[in-house]
Amino acid sequence: MELRHMEMTGTGTKGLPGANDPHVLEVVRQAHEELRQLMRQRADIMKRIGTVKQTIVGLANLFGDEVLNEELLELVDRKTNGRQPGFTKACRMVLMEAQRPLTAREVCEQIQQRIPPVLSRHKDPLASVTTVLNRLVDYGEARAIVRENGRRAWQWVSDPTEAVPPPRQGLARA
Repeated sequence: MELRHMEMTGTGTKGLPGANDPHVLEVVRQAHEELRQLMRQRADIMKRIGTVKQTIVGLANLFGDEVLNEELLELVDRKTNGRQPGFTKACRMVLMEAQRPLTAREVCEQIQQRIPPVLSRHKDPLASVTTVLNRLVDYGEARAIVRENGRRAWQWVSDPTEAVPPPRQGLARA
């Protein structure tokens, strides 16, 4: 009831105990900074995982899957155990193995050729792929480029120094 009164009167959280306490504010500031640091570390780790996976996939393409043990086959989504890789993993796999930037439609087509059941679970596969590709950009695993025809395409980032910071909130995505 008291919280509802504060919302209606416009006092918000200013009336809550500790809202102006410098010790509370310092703890929140430190937690915020730690969270930001951990998010940066996670992005770096995801990029490195992608680079190592891409290297392993390249070696398997050159020398055959038999150079990989069972665990590695599973880790790079090449194990044929009947279980389908997840949607995001499928998008990652397509981008990692692509020799050039791909449009969302091209990623859809590649998934359709390789693992059609993954797309069948989605009402609008093109929209789902576009969403995942944008998330991979946010994670620093991929980058979006604009082709000469004005269409967006995505490319796997094999070197973390190639990553471009994602656009901040408020910018429209096509």
